[in-house]
Amino acid sequence: MPVSEVLIDALHYMKRFSGQTFVIKFGGEVMIDEKVLNAVAEDLIFLSYVNIKPVIVHGGGAEISAMMEKLGKKPVFVKGLRVTDSETMDLVQMILAGKLNNEIVASIHKHGGNAVGISGKSAKLFYAEKAESGDVDLGLVGEITEVNSDVVTTLLDKGYIPVISPIGVAEDGTSLNINADTAAAKLAVQLKANKLIFLTGVEGVLDKNKKLIKRLEKKEAFDLIKKGVAKAGMIPKLNEAFYALDNGISRVHIIHARPHSILEEIFTKEGTGTLIEKKKK
Repeated sequence: MPVSEVLIDALHYMKRFSGQTFVIKFGGEVMIDEKVLNAVAEDLIFLSYVNIKPVIVHGGGAEISAMMEKLGKKPVFVKGLRVTDSETMDLVQMILAGKLNNEIVASIHKHGGNAVGISGKSAKLFYAEKAESGDVDLGLVGEITEVNSDVVTTLLDKGYIPVISPIGVAEDGTSLNINADTAAAKLAVQLKANKLIFLTGVEGVLDKNKKLIKRLEKKEAFDLIKKGVAKAGMIPKLNEAFYALDNGISRVHIIHARPHSILEEIFTKEGTGTLIEKKKK
């Protein structure tokens, strides 16, 4: 396609999305590769310049596990949730709210953007209580009970890109480890965002032949889980996508974390990953 046609197509989407809020969840894949992180930072700045408001929620599970093993602690997971004792919680805060959050903010600044790093404890953004998982004590793992998004709205109104680490705070002030996919979905709903975007280590949702599915209805995606086609780490992302779609988010995107995949997904007809919506139009 000629460059001029690509630009005209992009202009159409810029007009359509101007003024909207997109919540984007970064998986660890974004932070591992500096080239990807820098390209994603450029994408976020591009969105800001065309009056789209990106909000970032990031994970960092791989780095947390690596640090635990370095210190002689074996990571333990129950139904995808990290069992978190007080020592592990200190590591979670150090890596998420400290190292990774600062690296993302620094990358955005390096490319000319304006970002502010906060955690879910800031202004009680993610108010939480200890999660329950049957007979297993998950420790300091939290379930979000309330999202107080005023701090995020204030940053957006001032032209900043919020970068949020998923750490919640309990009523007694205890820090709690929150699943980043869940935090992103809950925040997107509270902000009445127009899109929820998951950046992952895979191309998107795949069919039984391992081929990318470009567009899915919620019911079709649910059937993929039921039939065992969608599995492992894709299941929690789809479940959070269902939650978002059921609570006012019109479209959820699951895309590969590679250079400029955000722009390709949002501003081209072909897209680059999987778009999930309640009903295809």
